[in-house]
Amino acid sequence: MPETVKEPEVALRLVSAQRTGEERSDPSEDAPERTLVRNARSGDMDAFAALVERRTPGLVVFLRRMLGDVEDARDVAQLTFVKVWQNLDKYDPAWAFSTWLYRIAGNLAIDALRSRGSRSRTETESFRLVRGGPDEGGAHAALARDEVRRVFEACSTVLSEKQKLVFVLREFEERENGEIAEILSCRESTVRNHLFQARRLLRDEIGRRFPEYVPRKSALPSESEGE
Repeated sequence: MPETVKEPEVALRLVSAQRTGEERSDPSEDAPERTLVRNARSGDMDAFAALVERRTPGLVVFLRRMLGDVEDARDVAQLTFVKVWQNLDKYDPAWAFSTWLYRIAGNLAIDALRSRGSRSRTETESFRLVRGGPDEGGAHAALARDEVRRVFEACSTVLSEKQKLVFVLREFEERENGEIAEILSCRESTVRNHLFQARRLLRDEIGRRFPEYVPRKSALPSESEGE
């Protein structure tokens, strides 16, 4: 941990600023991220502030998808940056900073879900339950925003924390399996398995609880229609 610098109040202040829409300038807007990390490790609070400002919006979106509540997401984002500051000396520059950041945030999100005692709160902006899957008849697109949230929230209860984390990272953050494996410190085969199981469980749960959103197979034409 950088020497003698007090607890990173800057992380709490900058993330909290997002709640009120306060505009803040990035003191190192054009600096490469690795440079900012290196400077932050040396105790440069301006560099750390720049990292917080750059990464907070995307991190909050990711955490909101995991936790289902924007205030919870901001709270966990704050804690994430506190842990980042406290462990900067452990960061390996051989890895992308974003990979390390999302590993910390993902673990904290899982802890939050477990401590909440429920896996039922989550939301997304779309109903892309299976990336690239068919949307016959536009059933998914026809869902109102609130209905999308209601259906996904209900169906996501069948996922474990790890399955949900992998699904959100792959389908909504559009991370490659290799990077997800780095974030979770596991093999790509494990990522693929989690993703396969998550998609299967979601399909089955939607079919069970919301059959009206499952496209019906087209009936075969009758003999009279074929004449």
